[in-house]
Amino acid sequence: MGVGPPGGDPVIELHTGDIREIAVLGAHCDDIAIGLGGTLLTLAAQAPGSVRVHAFVLSGEDSAREIEERHALKALCPGAELEITVLDIPDGRAPGYWEAIKFALEAFRHTCTPDVVFAPHRGDAHQDHRLLAELVPTVFRDHLILGYEIIKWENDTPRPAIYHALPRKVAEEKTRILLKYYPSQIEHDWFDEQAFLGLSRLRGVQCRRPHAEAFVLEKAVVHFGKA
Repeated sequence: MGVGPPGGDPVIELHTGDIREIAVLGAHCDDIAIGLGGTLLTLAAQAPGSVRVHAFVLSGEDSAREIEERHALKALCPGAELEITVLDIPDGRAPGYWEAIKFALEAFRHTCTPDVVFAPHRGDAHQDHRLLAELVPTVFRDHLILGYEIIKWENDTPRPAIYHALPRKVAEEKTRILLKYYPSQIEHDWFDEQAFLGLSRLRGVQCRRPHAEAFVLEKAVVHFGKA
């Protein structure tokens, strides 16, 4: 634990120690990349060849969207051991498939022992994102869970408690990967460089860094003093 950059207002820093295995969950192909693409780039770079990434996506199985997702996540996790599970839950209909999703999550849980879990946050306005956010803590009961944000039309931007600082070059690389590997999404007016860099710059301002990705903390236990 420490403080922020010299000359700036104090910012509490928490250090997790080595992260070697992570689980990332999304409702749709591109959710993970949008929500924590910069964080994935950072984690992969910190321990080249030593990180295992387990990805779980509700929709897009055997479609062009799955192909986009696999290429994008590979680019965001260079050198990492990457395992991707994509289901065929219909887009926008996740609440009607609650039981199937729950069973799939439980099966996915048995494939990994992550140091940290990333998933949508509970306040997300999209019903698919929100359902996944509600189910993840019922399966990963003893894990650090961080809820990521997804920029989109809905005005559901959260008030995050956790920030992961990104150098500008990492924020730009994340954006480049998004625009390159998800051509099916370019038609959306929010899916552009200005939107992605604008949000990461805003989150950077909030933690006194050039750019950042922000997360909602599900819950955690703090131990004060020496370990």
